[in-house]
Amino acid sequence: MKQVAQNLAFVGIVFCLVMGCRFKDPSIPGHSKKPMLSFKNVEGITYTEVRRQQKGLSFNEYGYHLLPEWKLRFVSSDSVALYSPVKKQFLNFPLSCGIDSIFNTNRSFLRMKHMSKDSLIFELLEAKDDSLDLKGTKVYMLFYADNYIKNVLHTNAAILQHSNRKDSLFIKGLVKRADSSLINAFAALNPAQLTSTRSSITVKKEKTVADFLLNNYNTSDDYMSPKYHITINKAYSDFNYSFSAYVDKEGKLFYNTPLIPFGEGGYKQQYVRFSKAIMNTYLKLYVKVRPGQTLGMPHTSLINLYVHGKKS
Repeated sequence: MKQVAQNLAFVGIVFCLVMGCRFKDPSIPGHSKKPMLSFKNVEGITYTEVRRQQKGLSFNEYGYHLLPEWKLRFVSSDSVALYSPVKKQFLNFPLSCGIDSIFNTNRSFLRMKHMSKDSLIFELLEAKDDSLDLKGTKVYMLFYADNYIKNVLHTNAAILQHSNRKDSLFIKGLVKRADSSLINAFAALNPAQLTSTRSSITVKKEKTVADFLLNNYNTSDDYMSPKYHITINKAYSDFNYSFSAYVDKEGKLFYNTPLIPFGEGGYKQQYVRFSKAIMNTYLKLYVKVRPGQTLGMPHTSLINLYVHGKKS
């Protein structure tokens, strides 16, 4: 029901945006004199996002990578084709254009900051409940036309998407903080790797399936909150424990907290004691851990572990 309510609120915002476009009359006092946004001049041109940044960085203050991942082509006044890396083809999405250079597509609200046949710049906007925050997120998406990349810049999108020296210096600072204290850990762009050294123990990292309806093709949880399912055969008993743990730059595990809620009573202390013992024996002895890395720098990060023991 919560998801339904959120979807209805989202539809309401889009409806208001479109209705605002359609019925704003500059001749009426109090109505906006700003024209409705149009992408007609760039229709048919394929653009690739080459950089997404905030304050000149492609990482936010928490170390989250603002990955440039859109590839698009405006098809008509109410349709835009977005490239799906899962289906490996362009898919048409509804396009709603409003005033003040605001538009909506792919369940995202954006403001057009620059538009030419060579490049586009959009600012991401946030929808909160039934309103749109017009102050903006200060996160900007830079697109270059594919033709411009190939025939003018004489390069490719992959090279343009590389992190720069400013990003490296910023991450170096976060790494230093994370290694000085576990609480300063941040998500590794290349998450920790866990490998079993015994045939009786299997490790499987959970992988998010990109889906438009479920996650809007967003698979960032795979590195923001990496999950590992570990099965221990021939264990001392049958058990199931789930908890988060820190992995430091040396690959050492440090227990953090259980991943399940607890009510009144002392069961939580018992759960922590047993799950910590599992980590300190089976995992530390028989699972090799390679620390997570960001821009080639290993650092402390937080991971989620789901450990299943099978006695027989």
